[in-house]
Amino acid sequence: MDKPVGPTSHDIVDRVRRALGTRRAGHTGTLDPFASGVLPVCVGKATRLARFLTGGDKVYQATIRLGFATTTDDLRGEPLGPARPVAVDRAAIEKACRGLTGSLRQVPPAYSARRVAGRRLYELAREGMKVEREATGITVHAFDVLSVDGDRVETAVTCSPGTYVRALARDLGEALGMGGHLIALRRTRSGDFALEGAVDGASPSPAWEGEVRPLAALLRGLPAIEVGAEGAAALRHGRDLTRRLVSSGFPSEPQARFRVLDDTGHLLALAVPRGFGPSGPGLEVEPVLHPEIVLAD
Repeated sequence: MDKPVGPTSHDIVDRVRRALGTRRAGHTGTLDPFASGVLPVCVGKATRLARFLTGGDKVYQATIRLGFATTTDDLRGEPLGPARPVAVDRAAIEKACRGLTGSLRQVPPAYSARRVAGRRLYELAREGMKVEREATGITVHAFDVLSVDGDRVETAVTCSPGTYVRALARDLGEALGMGGHLIALRRTRSGDFALEGAVDGASPSPAWEGEVRPLAALLRGLPAIEVGAEGAAALRHGRDLTRRLVSSGFPSEPQARFRVLDDTGHLLALAVPRGFGPSGPGLEVEPVLHPEIVLAD
């Protein structure tokens, strides 16, 4: 989906449910209401794969306003102080952005979904409670300045999952000694999903059904094996796949998980290897692929 500014990510999921006449739908990564752009939505059986679709890098176009920070690190919050004059050139901004790339420890925004002692940070913030926010590891692959116009800085960000772009805006303002916050955000890529071919989330339509990607189009980065009718039947009953049941691609070395396809290319399951390690003395263990998630009917 190409989420417009305004609705929540959950609102977009509800539009998908109504347009496609299904209750089984869920997104793979929240966008704030003021943000727009790529929001992958899983439908039907694909909801069981959602947790595997959140791990890819994200690409954003972000507009940052310098001069003051806010309570939420974005335009929705209250200023944390009076606005300061913005007297800094592009070269200084680019240098500060370079200092915020690579492997970093990022403190999440006070108003965020991170948990502290079982409570969401935004819940604690709304109650006026100040708590220690533990920094977490992120990777910012690129933080490029596209243009500078007064106190507005247009940037392009490529980062790992779990990165808060509004926290980058906050940290950029701090690095420049004048405060800063995020005022616009558009996600142009989320893992394997890009704006090209995305459906306009502002105009719900039953025609969206024709835009749904098949299961076989997902998780192409995982190695695949192929099974015939007997292997597919074994999967439906939750049985392990031995070498005999795999028609092609049975691994010689274990990977984290494998896609299991039938002979027409349909995705039947995700499987994890078992018994590929060294056997104990006098004990021979046959390596198998254990069905982790079965999608076959």
